[in-house]
Amino acid sequence: MSGEGDGTIQISVRSEDGHEVHFRVRSTTQMQKVMRAYCERVGSSLDAVRFLFDGERVRGYQTVGVLALVSGDTIDAMVEQVGA
Repeated sequence: MSGEGDGTIQISVRSEDGHEVHFRVRSTTQMQKVMRAYCERVGSSLDAVRFLFDGERVRGYQTVGVLALVSGDTIDAMVEQVGA
C-alpha cells in the first residue's frame, strides 16, 4: 500500500553511512517531529545532527508541504561538525 490515498507519503532519512529510517508523514507534519523521531531511533542528540534536503538545511518549523517533499524523497542526516 502506498498510503497516498490517506494523505500520507513515505520519506526516509539517511545517515552518512547509508542507513535509512523510513517515516510515513502528512504534508502538515512539522519536520521537527521527524527529526526528533530519527534521533531517538538512532540514539543521537537532536543538536548533534544536521538535516539536509537537496543540499539545503531543513528547519524544524518547516512542514513536509513547505519543503514540497513527495513519496520516496530522502533527507540526509549529517553529524554536526564541531571545529576548534
